Amino acid sequence: MTDREAVLFANEAFYLAFQTGDFDEMDRLWATKATVSCIHPGWHHLVGRDVVMESWEGILNHPESSNMQFRDPVAIQHDDFAMVICYEFLTNHAAVATNCFVREDNAWQMVHHQATVTPTTRPGPQASNTTQH
Repeated sequence: MTDREAVLFANEAFYLAFQTGDFDEMDRLWATKATVSCIHPGWHHLVGRDVVMESWEGILNHPESSNMQFRDPVAIQHDDFAMVICYEFLTNHAAVATNCFVREDNAWQMVHHQATVTPTTRPGPQASNTTQH
């Protein structure tokens, strides 16, 4: 599996944990050595693994979480750092999300998630599907 495929797989695993409300899987996906952060729509920024995971535990217990869909992922990689930009769709809104990953113990682990509500449900034109350096 290429790094690009592995990052997209990690991103997909994140959304599967989100959709199924699987907190244990969500917890496994986040980095344990690097500092993690998260900005949920309408929230202040969260920094530190304990507070970020506490936020996910609350979100995953909400019944609307199972309706989460994601689409149009674009992976961008720079050595041991990668990010995936994609669109999230819930019942009442769409969001554009940035999910950042670092290579930790030969696996891509999430270090940052940020989702911002967007007025559009369709992405604009893109220069390319994936960028790798």
